[in-house]
Amino acid sequence: MIPSRTARLRACVFVRAYPPAIIARAFSQSSVNCGAHPRSTLSRLWVPTGGVSATEGESGHGKLVRAGFLRQSQSGIFQLLPLGLRVQQKIEGLLDKHMQSIGERAPSAGRLVHIDLTIIPGASRLSLSTISSEELWRKSGRLEKASSELFRLQDRKETPIILSPTHEEEITTLVASTLKSYKDLPLRLYQTTRKYRDEMRPRHGLLRSREFVMKDLYTFDTSVESAIETYREVSGAYRAFFADLKLPVFIAEASSGDMGGDYSHEYHLANSIGEDTVATCNSCGYVANDEVAKALPPSTDKLGAPVAVADFRVWRGITKDRRTIVNAWYPALGSGSAEADINIHAVKEAVPELDASISDAVRLLGDGTEADSGPAATQLRVLNVVDARLAHSFSNLQPELPCVPTELSNRSLDHSSILRSPSGETLNLLRLADGDGCSNCKTGTLQVHRALELGHTFYLGTRYSEPLELHVALPNTKGGPAPVQMGCYGIGVSRIFGAVAEHKADERGLNWPRAIAPFEVVVIPTSGMTDETLAFYDLLAPGFDVILDDRKETFGWKMQDADLIGYPVTVVLGKPWRERGVCEVQCRSLGVKENVAAEDVPGYLAELLDKL
Repeated sequence: MIPSRTARLRACVFVRAYPPAIIARAFSQSSVNCGAHPRSTLSRLWVPTGGVSATEGESGHGKLVRAGFLRQSQSGIFQLLPLGLRVQQKIEGLLDKHMQSIGERAPSAGRLVHIDLTIIPGASRLSLSTISSEELWRKSGRLEKASSELFRLQDRKETPIILSPTHEEEITTLVASTLKSYKDLPLRLYQTTRKYRDEMRPRHGLLRSREFVMKDLYTFDTSVESAIETYREVSGAYRAFFADLKLPVFIAEASSGDMGGDYSHEYHLANSIGEDTVATCNSCGYVANDEVAKALPPSTDKLGAPVAVADFRVWRGITKDRRTIVNAWYPALGSGSAEADINIHAVKEAVPELDASISDAVRLLGDGTEADSGPAATQLRVLNVVDARLAHSFSNLQPELPCVPTELSNRSLDHSSILRSPSGETLNLLRLADGDGCSNCKTGTLQVHRALELGHTFYLGTRYSEPLELHVALPNTKGGPAPVQMGCYGIGVSRIFGAVAEHKADERGLNWPRAIAPFEVVVIPTSGMTDETLAFYDLLAPGFDVILDDRKETFGWKMQDADLIGYPVTVVLGKPWRERGVCEVQCRSLGVKENVAAEDVPGYLAELLDKL
């Protein structure tokens, strides 16, 4: 008796085609357990498609909505649907893998290796409360600095609480209450949880939302040296994580901002809708965001060039105490707006008291002093910050320049000027531009990229352990317990979700990397379900994350839907399959469309997916 094709398929696929790694995966305990589960079929999965039309120039976020990954609940808040939840869970799983690999040391082949038990491999996962107290944030000194972005509320006892946008205060207090000895360190704790930020203008879907998911790792060490070594280990885990995603990220020097600390890097993905700016050098490899990146100062031949009043442009800001107008004078570049030309970070470096978040400085200063009269009005002042290309002419031309806004022309104002940075350097107030000289190597030129920030690493030092009293007694030291050295390492799970959608989408749809695709493979028969179709699925399922499209829709509709959803690989079971057992394997990312015998499909899929 000749075996049926189904029986032959069952016999040959494992024997001939599966690579050893796939066979191991197929017979792992997890896969054996999965064998009792129902098949993954699209008829069983809620994927609401239809009802949302494509738009011209549709963004990745638009495709996420149209493909049934998510829906908006309200401004900046989204509901994840089953496909979207699978993507988020895969990102979280990949993060778990790399967080738990921190500190591991790979042994040399064939050798016994001594394990240093003072090195604690991996980080422990926990879950901190979404609710934090204002008192903790006040104690750390962050409450007022971050107040405009906090969701603040009160309980029935009128105790002020907040929805946490980040958890440095909570984790520091928790560890302080449990740490007994320096022998309990180093300690590495992480969580992946929802966070909240009251964004003024939520936009670009998951990229700038008011509720989002983040992974935060917090590290605790006894010394600066061990904390910096931890920083290097975590940075290595971050690089490996983004390599698994096959994302071309820039690792940029960055400012610590309100987080504190003095060692910081950001992980950026270049994208035209990004709200961050990253500069890279074509010679030395220097990478930095625009908060810390500096171009070479203007050449000396430009500093003495004659200038007229028409060559001056001004951007107006205000200090945090609302008592000083800051005029930033920079050379005219054309018809662009001040916001497009000025480097706010350079102005803030010259005037640390500047409130860079305020766009209508004159109105605020006027409102804040409306009731002032007489001697009180003399407290107001104008501070002129002058770019080096204009500095030599500023004092002569100052009487002709609009140093005082017309709204304040009847006020008595003190005037002063800043012509150099606190370190004594001449001021370059222009925004970084392609072709600027690199200040790091002095020979290369900078290229400027719009980018999306996906992760950030901070060496915090004692920024939180000191005010929140996280101390530990160290051996062979004098002076009592010392504050613990801390680090904070964040990756935006929601933001990676949205950023990958934007970065990888094309005109046909989304295009997921294998590591976080909702499914690695979709099987689409051109006609109805048969026993052979189900047998083929059953043979692929143990070795791959595969779903079968068994919906009662036309073949053309299913193919368009597969393109929109963005599965890495599509396997079509058409007429050649029914007649000769030959499948069509498609991979849009690699430009592959190949006819493959059924028994060779597992091996071929493994090779394709390894490239994705």
